[in-house]
Amino acid sequence: MSGRDEHEGGAEAVDARPSGLAAALLRIGGSLDLETVLNEVVESARALSGARFGAITTIDETNAPQDFVTSGFTEEEHRNMAQWSDGPKLFECIRDLEGPLRIPDLPAHARSLGFSADLLLGKAFLGTPMRHRGVHVGNFYLAEKEGGAAFTDADEEVLVLFAAQAAAAIAHARAYRDERRARADLEALVETSPVGVAVFDAGSGAVLSYNREAQRIVEGLRDPGQAPEDLLQVLTSRHADGREFALGEFPMAALLSNAETVRAEEIELSVADGRSVRVLVDATPIRTEDGTVASMVVALQDLAPLEEMERMRAAFLGMVSHELRAPLAAIKGSAATVLGRSRVYGAAEMEQFFRIIEEQADRMADLVGDLLDAGRIEAGTLSVAPERSDVADLADRARNTFLSGGGRHRLVVDLPPDLPQVMADRERVLQVLNNLLGNAARHSPASSSIRVEAVHEGTHVAVAVVDEGRGIAPERLAQLFRKYAPEDDGGRGIGGGLGLAICKGLIEAHGGRIRAESGGPGQGARFTFTLPAAGEAGAGPGAAARSRAAAHRDDREGPRILTVDDDPEMLRLVRDALSDAGYVALATGDPGELGHLLATEKPALVLLDLMLPGTDGIELMRQVPGLADLPVLFISGYGRDETVARALEAGAEDYIVKPFSPTELVARVRAALRRRADPEPFILGAPPSTSAARRGRGVRAALPRRPAPDPLIWATSPSTTTAGG
Repeated sequence: MSGRDEHEGGAEAVDARPSGLAAALLRIGGSLDLETVLNEVVESARALSGARFGAITTIDETNAPQDFVTSGFTEEEHRNMAQWSDGPKLFECIRDLEGPLRIPDLPAHARSLGFSADLLLGKAFLGTPMRHRGVHVGNFYLAEKEGGAAFTDADEEVLVLFAAQAAAAIAHARAYRDERRARADLEALVETSPVGVAVFDAGSGAVLSYNREAQRIVEGLRDPGQAPEDLLQVLTSRHADGREFALGEFPMAALLSNAETVRAEEIELSVADGRSVRVLVDATPIRTEDGTVASMVVALQDLAPLEEMERMRAAFLGMVSHELRAPLAAIKGSAATVLGRSRVYGAAEMEQFFRIIEEQADRMADLVGDLLDAGRIEAGTLSVAPERSDVADLADRARNTFLSGGGRHRLVVDLPPDLPQVMADRERVLQVLNNLLGNAARHSPASSSIRVEAVHEGTHVAVAVVDEGRGIAPERLAQLFRKYAPEDDGGRGIGGGLGLAICKGLIEAHGGRIRAESGGPGQGARFTFTLPAAGEAGAGPGAAARSRAAAHRDDREGPRILTVDDDPEMLRLVRDALSDAGYVALATGDPGELGHLLATEKPALVLLDLMLPGTDGIELMRQVPGLADLPVLFISGYGRDETVARALEAGAEDYIVKPFSPTELVARVRAALRRRADPEPFILGAPPSTSAARRGRGVRAALPRRPAPDPLIWATSPSTTTAGG
């Protein structure tokens, strides 16, 4: 080709470039898909510049590589470049370009920077950053111009132009993506909102959209097969100020024409057959840029739950006032009777009146305490102080409280011997147990049993209170722990709802959970709560084992003394006296456990009540193996000579008559243990200074006498002391 021909060919190429550029820009503007736009940009720039290879790398908002679009590469070349280990490092070196960059020999340049150049294709390189409104969104590269020539200024202009197109496409795609995400989030928020939302067209009054809650609110007004939108033709709207509109006769478009903002207006929506729903309405107009109202957003809040809550609050206040009024009436009546002095009352009668006053005052104090606890739980200010505790000890203390409070049910405590200790605020957990036991007693016949069980479940110990009462309907189980739970026909609800709500708050404050289970009406109920198990130190199997009947045991290594008495108050007082004296105090109120405790706890001495449920202490002396080999001290309210003599003849070491002082109790226990530890040998013909004589002194000491001046240990009541064992 002659020089003239070459010049004419170059001029034709230059003349063809603007038309090709215009055609390429039209193709790029014809698509909204980002991938399509980027591919078209790379192809067009490569074709117009004569480059063999083209690539676009995009970066996200954190400047990390995002997309890698290539043109002119085979699939293998594209894959190798995408997986090139030095690619990200080289990308970082040329990522922050301020303007176009031309490199005549890219492999040599890469090696000068310390990178391998094995995968680089071509020598000539042309690159430029892609920016949209000052934001860097990626880089555009061309490589290996046809014929091995270098890239020209015209090529650079083409690259910069297409880079601007690509940057605008990337920015628009990201804005569209963010808008779609925000719209999706807003739609999800509106759809799941507990408030009904409906959007009306201001011009036609038609419903443009509504959420699930709005559909639920009007669901009860629809006829079968009727669309929610068709309700507008049959609804009547009654306002609090007396206005009433039949929406079928007075179109929504007319109602919306005023475009008034409505705030918390109560409206009743009804249909012709009398069905209605009361809603709280908020309405806001949506205006265009010129101020024209385009639509109205109406928020609907169903007032039925709020009205039900107010009803339950009123019922709760009524229950509290009734509960407070009953003990107040008893206190006032007893006090008025005593103060009125219309007749002369004896000491026992006066004491009974005062006991009524004390019991009712305690009942009021408990109710006030429950109300305060409920308030703390609701305010999130309830605190607990957990410490290592034995479940057996907590269960036995709750059992004693239940029995001393007049509980008539048979209470069975069934705990495994290897149960670990728990982290619990003892008084708070006792409050939970007492509430659950009282709840079980209220809803069970007196002839049935109540069980306290526990099991080790992983990192927690699950404690259950099981009754054989009237049971609970399955649909009511989820409502039992609500403070304002309505009462059902069976009586479970508000009467125990406050106590159960407090139980839930107390257990959750420990990090546990509480649940209720029942097979249905007449099949009893099971309330289970969990407490965190204590750490491994000292809490392994056997380390925390306690007898089911052990009410208390000190860490001191003193002799073990077992007390058998059905009076919880007496058990507590004897336990405290023995513990203060350095003994390990064991206690039980169930005579059936005596044999088991003798075998497992091996006490050094037994304090035995004369009168026990279903049996008596003398009969136990004859029937329980091992009891005759231990020193047994009878404690009883019976002080007649023949009763004392019968007990001593049965083999008792001593006999103590109630009431007695802690000093006397400890002294008699010590004397019995001392005699057993150092018995006096029997000598034929010796004077009566032997152990028999000592036992005789015990007989004389047991006869009725004036009480010692020390603080006295009493049974639950004087009537119990004189009438029972």
